[in-house]
Amino acid sequence: MSDISHSITSVLTEALPYIQKFQGKTIVIKYGGNAMVDEDLKSSFARDIVLMKSVGMNPIVVHGGGPQIGNTLDKLGKESEFIGGMRVTDSETMDVVEMVLGGLVNKEIVNLIHQHGGHSIGLTGKDGRLITAKKLTQNIVQTSEIIDLGHVGKVDKVDVSVIDLLLEGDFIPVIAPIGVGKDGYSYNINADLVAGSIAEALDAEKLILLTNTSGILDADENLLTGLNAKSVNKLIKDGTIHGGMLPKIDCAMSAVKNGVKSTHIIDGRVSHAVLLEVFTDSGVGTLITCDE
Repeated sequence: MSDISHSITSVLTEALPYIQKFQGKTIVIKYGGNAMVDEDLKSSFARDIVLMKSVGMNPIVVHGGGPQIGNTLDKLGKESEFIGGMRVTDSETMDVVEMVLGGLVNKEIVNLIHQHGGHSIGLTGKDGRLITAKKLTQNIVQTSEIIDLGHVGKVDKVDVSVIDLLLEGDFIPVIAPIGVGKDGYSYNINADLVAGSIAEALDAEKLILLTNTSGILDADENLLTGLNAKSVNKLIKDGTIHGGMLPKIDCAMSAVKNGVKSTHIIDGRVSHAVLLEVFTDSGVGTLITCDE
């Protein structure tokens, strides 16, 4: 047997138990960060998703696009304003958000999946009433002031009927995090929250959040994994989990408390990070479950 054949056989032997375990299972992946802008990482991500589908899993991609929105606004001469980490989104900015997320970014991901042999359909949360949104306001704690963020929303309700139809048709859904309110307005929603809400609504096997970090790290920069509600609360209390990681943790914990078997916060800067997380024991990030 040649070295290449031996290597392929070895990889398949190691992956087979995971393929069998997760065949027919739904895995929701939030795609963002460096993985969305580095050409090699974009290609490896698309390959991962296509391979997952080809071995019988049901991957669903929810994507962000903050840098792409910012770049487009810059080109239009419109300044970006952030409060509490969220983009203030007036009607003009919302038009740009819809164009970039629902058009440019979404279709680029769909095309990448097609280039690697997959079959994908892109949509936003507005399609098929997938995501009903509520207006989100920001409370500035120091002054108790309530700030109107414009067309920034949160998930009110998820109707997975359109996703079910796509999965029945053997398509890979690629979803932009835009919802519509009962008031008829479009709302830009945090992609982590959309991914988590969709995973909960589908009782997904896994929710995978791609980030620009290795995962949750301790004070010595060591990766923490195998976390549960009790250990996460302790890490929040002692300040190990803080800042921008808190919203991701909230999303992860909500998911596992509401039917998702496990959440994984993984390093999107690693090539084929999704496959490494799904098909290996060690993975490439932080595993979170609901077990006490």
